[in-house]
Amino acid sequence: MTNRLAVVRRETAETNISLELALDGSGIWETNTGIRIFDHLIAQIARHGLLDIKLSAVGNDQHHLVEDVAICLGKAFNEALGEKRGIVRMADVAVPMDDALAMVAVDIGGRGYTVLDLSFSDNDMAGFPTDLIRHFMESFAIEGRLNLHARVAYGTNDHHKAEALFKALGRALDAATKIDERIAGDLPSTKDLLES
Repeated sequence: MTNRLAVVRRETAETNISLELALDGSGIWETNTGIRIFDHLIAQIARHGLLDIKLSAVGNDQHHLVEDVAICLGKAFNEALGEKRGIVRMADVAVPMDDALAMVAVDIGGRGYTVLDLSFSDNDMAGFPTDLIRHFMESFAIEGRLNLHARVAYGTNDHHKAEALFKALGRALDAATKIDERIAGDLPSTKDLLES
């Protein structure tokens, strides 16, 4: 297995982002977006997905910043996967956090698509609009070229629901990107093709 790494930079009139991703990391993160709760959520992907993420982002508002970080993370994810030979490809995870339960299923099949059932109550997110979580997931899946189905089954506290969701995303990405030695040189597809 080669090193599965990517560096993505994005500079627009609205944001300036630098992101480094190592798929085969140890869960180390360094995030600085200026939005503490968002940094905390990105850290959950890294820590629980055993991905190394180094992220620096500035922007003129939360919406553009979150969207562009998701775009960069998705691009880096897809680039780091390379040809996708030998990956497990599909995975699903359920993660509880106190009152909340979140579930994520992914298929790294080359097509960006989301089905999201995210029930938030607009509480305890320190001014962070919970709709940006939906927007993050959609943008990440499109650029990462993966199917992403996510559901917050229940919960009362939005922070707990969001944190469980991002932990589940990290764990599902880790499981789906693992190399299955039984098919190490092959693509996990009957088409013998995974879009990249």
